[in-house]
Amino acid sequence: MSANDLKPGVTFIYDNNLFVVLESSFSKTGRQQGKVSAKVKNLRTGARVELTFTGGEKVQKALIEKVDMQYLYNDGENCILMNVDSYEQVEIPVKTLEWELKFINDGTMVKMSQFNNELLGITIPDKVELIVSETEPAVKGDTTSGAQKKAVLETGHKLNVPLFIKDGEKIVVSTNDGKYVGRA
Repeated sequence: MSANDLKPGVTFIYDNNLFVVLESSFSKTGRQQGKVSAKVKNLRTGARVELTFTGGEKVQKALIEKVDMQYLYNDGENCILMNVDSYEQVEIPVKTLEWELKFINDGTMVKMSQFNNELLGITIPDKVELIVSETEPAVKGDTTSGAQKKAVLETGHKLNVPLFIKDGEKIVVSTNDGKYVGRA
């Protein structure tokens, strides 16, 4: 495919690396050939870089397969996922999913991304509902606007919540930044 076709969300192979486009722009000045600048994320390493291509330069399109999986458990070294259609189980090293594990429980549905049977990672929902397992007591008279206290979720993730949240309460958390969104 032509580099001119690089738009956000498109996946491609360049220099034996697998990338997804985050942002792209095209510029042309005078008689010079146009240039395509693309901010991309390496799907294997997670590194974000900016690549520049001359207009019409070719890159290889990559078809990423997304499979519905159910997170079963974590054995300490690996996370075990099960394909909901074939019941096939897959192991992913815990270090690969450190951020995602803060927001998923046993039985949570996720999407696993793979390219030619190479596992790239999992995608979780933007917002999840989790139970608060422990909070600090609210201090009487601490009524400044937006007052917050520390809390620990059932998954072990620590965050700040409003003073009215109690132990055992279900809250909505953003998986992008790990912050409190609201009550469930």
